[in-house]
Amino acid sequence: MNQYNILLDGAKMPDAWYNVAADLPTPVPPPLHPGTHQPLGPDDLAALFPMNLIEQEMSQERHISIPGEIMDAYRLWRPTPLRRAYRLEKALDTPAKIYYKNESVSPSGSHKLNTAVAQAYYNQVSGVEALSTETGAGQWGTALSIACSMFGMKCSVYMVKVSFEQKPYRRTLMQTYGADVTPSPSDTTNAGRAFLEKYPDSTGSLGMAISEAVEVAATSGGKIKYSLGSVLNHVLLHQTIIGEEAKMQMESVGAYPDVVIGCCGGGSNFAGIAFPYMQDKLTQGKDIDVVAVEPTACPTLTRGVYAYDFGDTGELTPLLIQYTLGHNFVPPAIHAGGLRYHGVASLVAHLVKSGDVRAEAYHQNPVFEAGLTFAQAEGIVPAPESCHAIKAAIDAALACRESGEGKTILFNLSGHGHFDMSSYAAYFSGGLTDYDLEQKIIEQAVAEVPKV
Repeated sequence: MNQYNILLDGAKMPDAWYNVAADLPTPVPPPLHPGTHQPLGPDDLAALFPMNLIEQEMSQERHISIPGEIMDAYRLWRPTPLRRAYRLEKALDTPAKIYYKNESVSPSGSHKLNTAVAQAYYNQVSGVEALSTETGAGQWGTALSIACSMFGMKCSVYMVKVSFEQKPYRRTLMQTYGADVTPSPSDTTNAGRAFLEKYPDSTGSLGMAISEAVEVAATSGGKIKYSLGSVLNHVLLHQTIIGEEAKMQMESVGAYPDVVIGCCGGGSNFAGIAFPYMQDKLTQGKDIDVVAVEPTACPTLTRGVYAYDFGDTGELTPLLIQYTLGHNFVPPAIHAGGLRYHGVASLVAHLVKSGDVRAEAYHQNPVFEAGLTFAQAEGIVPAPESCHAIKAAIDAALACRESGEGKTILFNLSGHGHFDMSSYAAYFSGGLTDYDLEQKIIEQAVAEVPKV
């Protein structure tokens, strides 16, 4: 009998997050102050984050204990199932063994709630009563809305305009949990008004939405703090419970991955599944092919430059070392909204730069084709972002079919696509464009990266 779901007893759920910074052979260059270009100190971040999260951001500890209040909230949906994709393996006629971590079972429908709950908790115990944030496809905004409602906090979400229009039910879901949702760029902030004046017909970008959310927090006199769904070290840290659970679940059935895959925009769900295995690769020399997958329309890791850049378009954030397409880059309005980010987490960039992580980029149409193959085999409609990881997993499995190798493949199903039906409708109608960015567009955007 096939064991489709590999479950973990809730009493055995990991009680600590893993910090990959502790095991890097060389440290990541530090974030810099946007004005002085000097390394940031804790006080430089105090306007945006509570000190407990700032300490995690700068920590070099290998493991950080998860507070009991967060563990209690996690148990609403964690541990999440690890699934063996027997039916997908059969459909592909591959000798490969395919496993995936099903993060779509969370109340928000994605992995994002892992850090949303943690950030809301740490802010609440610090006396913060409201959070501001941005969201692309809506997964992060939904997660933070839920987390704020759990801890009795107000939540303001600046949603990238193209996603605000494409995904009205995501917006409604956020409002259901009490959040205020504003399409970005908007006329409610100085940054938003400046964007609209310069780009009156803009469909928005995560960089723009970040600027608006950061401005709201920075000008609140400490009443509102900023919350980010990806990129920063503490965000990636909180997501590692995904991979920590996966390691325990795979060990319970005597399996270990040869390939670990995650889609990658800012880097949160990729880090969540990959970083605990990076510990084995970095400290034990395990031979694991770790793959970060992005869209060709926003090819940060595969075509960006490795440089210090702002995390937002309005140049309000610290300068982070990263692969970047330039903070003024506005990607095409593809349906994988959560992957439309000009940069990437410094930790992920560092591992790509060192060659420990490999990056791949795919067009929209083959990505959605992979998503349909998965849905028809496994019974789960994946989010467009997750379809990128599925495409890479299918390609790896088909390579095994050609070579006869029985590799073990693990990927992160970062979320379901129940609120992305307009994306699938566009695919069925032939309305998706496979973008290949002209190099001159990237060069123009990269030319505006600050000289540090």
